[in-house]
Amino acid sequence: MTPRPVLNRSLLALAGLVLLGGGLLILFAGLDIYRRHGVVPPVGWPLTTPDDVLLGSADRARWSSQGWWWWPAVIAALVLVALLALWWLLAQLRQRRPGALPVGNTPPQDGVELRDRVLSDAIAAEAGALPGIEDAAVRITGRPARPLTRVRLVLSPQTEPDAALEALREGPLRTAGRSTGSGPIPTEVRLEVARHKPHRAE
Repeated sequence: MTPRPVLNRSLLALAGLVLLGGGLLILFAGLDIYRRHGVVPPVGWPLTTPDDVLLGSADRARWSSQGWWWWPAVIAALVLVALLALWWLLAQLRQRRPGALPVGNTPPQDGVELRDRVLSDAIAAEAGALPGIEDAAVRITGRPARPLTRVRLVLSPQTEPDAALEALREGPLRTAGRSTGSGPIPTEVRLEVARHKPHRAE
């Protein structure tokens, strides 16, 4: 799994836990569950009965006495959090992935589908096994009808770029086209050269 999906899922899990905890806290207090079931909440628990408020008059007065800068700082922090959340949401909307590719040019609901991650992993594995290729990473973007394959190849210092591109086209990419039955898939390739390991003179 790439770092970006791991980060996305971690942030979603953290946000979900915070929202779930806050929702349960308000629900338990609103339905007076503690009193009905004889449950004693922890000392200092913010909401325990339907009449409780999250921030009482004493708390508001105490925080207001911190100085003129306190509430502007709180509002600025909340605005920053909201902007970061909006930026993260827009970043998720920008990354378009086909999800599944129809096999044999058939509509997805009528034919067989191939997951884009499975296909990209297969292309990367076959490309990484080519002579002169030290590492390969593949990502498929776009829509199911118009997928785009993005390939990153790390070449050994002795490998010719033209030879590597030809081997990629005739090998993994041709195999991927035959697997989906859709012919050649538009591809962008980024080439990198592995660094020489330093030699130690005896």
